[in-house]
Amino acid sequence: MGAITLLVLAPPLANVALAFGPTEYFWMAIFGLTLVSALSVGNTIKGLIGACLGLLLSTIGVAVVGGDVRYTLNSQMLLGGIDVTSALIGLFCIPVVIDLVATKAPHLNVLQDDRGYRLGEALRITLNSKLNTLRSSLIGTVVGILPGAGGSIAGLISYSEARRSSRHPERFGKGEPDGVIATEASNNATVGGGFIPTLVLGIPGTPPDAIILGALLVQGIKIGPTLFSDQSNIVYTFMFGLLIATVLMLPVGLVMGRYAYKSIVHIPKSLLVPTVAFLTILGSFAIHSNAHETQMMVVLGIMAWVLQRFGFAPSPIVLGLVLGQIAEQGFVQTHMIGSATDNLAGMFFGRPISMGIIAFSLLTLLYPLYVSLRARSQQRQVTEGTDTVVKLVSSSTRPYRDTPAIVFGVFFVVIGVMAYVQTKDMSPMGSVFPGALAAALVLLSVILIAFQVGRSKAPEMVADHSEAGKPSTLRRTAMVVALVLWALLMPAVGFFATSLLAFLVLIAIASFESLNPRTMAAYAIFAVVIVGAFHLLMALVLNLRMPTGLLF
Repeated sequence: MGAITLLVLAPPLANVALAFGPTEYFWMAIFGLTLVSALSVGNTIKGLIGACLGLLLSTIGVAVVGGDVRYTLNSQMLLGGIDVTSALIGLFCIPVVIDLVATKAPHLNVLQDDRGYRLGEALRITLNSKLNTLRSSLIGTVVGILPGAGGSIAGLISYSEARRSSRHPERFGKGEPDGVIATEASNNATVGGGFIPTLVLGIPGTPPDAIILGALLVQGIKIGPTLFSDQSNIVYTFMFGLLIATVLMLPVGLVMGRYAYKSIVHIPKSLLVPTVAFLTILGSFAIHSNAHETQMMVVLGIMAWVLQRFGFAPSPIVLGLVLGQIAEQGFVQTHMIGSATDNLAGMFFGRPISMGIIAFSLLTLLYPLYVSLRARSQQRQVTEGTDTVVKLVSSSTRPYRDTPAIVFGVFFVVIGVMAYVQTKDMSPMGSVFPGALAAALVLLSVILIAFQVGRSKAPEMVADHSEAGKPSTLRRTAMVVALVLWALLMPAVGFFATSLLAFLVLIAIASFESLNPRTMAAYAIFAVVIVGAFHLLMALVLNLRMPTGLLF
């Protein structure tokens, strides 16, 4: 969809990007943040708190507008802010790695299926979801046109809209095909949409677009409105190449995906856990060859794991972190223009495109509340038959007090107050956005506490003391300690030595059965091969400066 749109509508759609000013970018970021109503199933308040935390994390370092140094704790490690890619790795991967060692259960439950690629079934599912596919592709194309947006934002928006419009929203997050179709269709469409501002305006929307733009400039191609008339043969060849590459993704993905999936399924957990942990450490370091980003990745991952155990999903935090700079830049610039023209309210709420985006934001935020109230009303009508049924239903659905939510609410109030106090030492441009976020965090935390105070205490639950139903707290604690020591010792001791030692330690943590000498030797050889191969790849092929430390 994105490639076809690029071929047909590139010049007209470029005008859409030109119509977006700082106000529209700010409200687009707010529209993306309203997706927490879909990403935080069952507790929108916790999702909004997570979004505020992500936005506050995005303000760490040097301010986008004004140049203030904010929330660095006098540490040079935080001057450059939090790298989004490293944060994504930590927030999504580290909690999974920690929980993999909680039980002896296999990491994947595989059903025996010898029906081959099942292309016919996949095609039927896609045709039955043609409206979802078309809507998600359009969302991906429009989001791709906007510089600074990307596949992650488009995927979240498309997933939210697919879940909101689905007849069975409870299936999302459990393998629902419509969720996969929405995210993948929008993600693929952003590629073609992202080329529109790159080719027509010379504004790359993402780092890959910037690389391609540089390659075109090196070849002497002049980017601008006359591109499609003066050098149409080169540009349209380039576009058709993109379309062919999109078509070739299907057979390549089918072959690689099938055999890669089979190999991952059969890898024992004692090897899968250290391998995934090693790749997270390596990936976060390789982005900028900076060990501090690896340490920050581990800290954010452990924080996400703790919050996730008490109902705070990592997705809103990620969304706030991704959209933070876009939201702050648009907010501060709009605030400055509105203050200078003595029309602050008009700048924020008086522009036509902004009003449309605000309407969609309110619809996305309030629609889940409407659905919940309507479901309760229908349930009340069904259960009005007898007093006994009404009493049973009301007692079974009554919410109980969430004591950890109260504790975290108090903690977040303290965080918000501390963040607001520190804005007093900042310039007006650097303090307006984090000050507003700190106030919002305090307000939402107070609301969370207020919702819990009046509720009754939850009854005692019967604990499952069986070996299969009792997660191992000791193993998860050992995993956390190993990851922290790994990230801290890597720059001082050396990448290869610490990674190899940590790999062997994680094998021991993830092994629920005693290993015989032969298996131990095989696992040790596997660790040496994996760590050594990636170390040589990074140092010799990619020319990255790997930490040597005291050893190597």
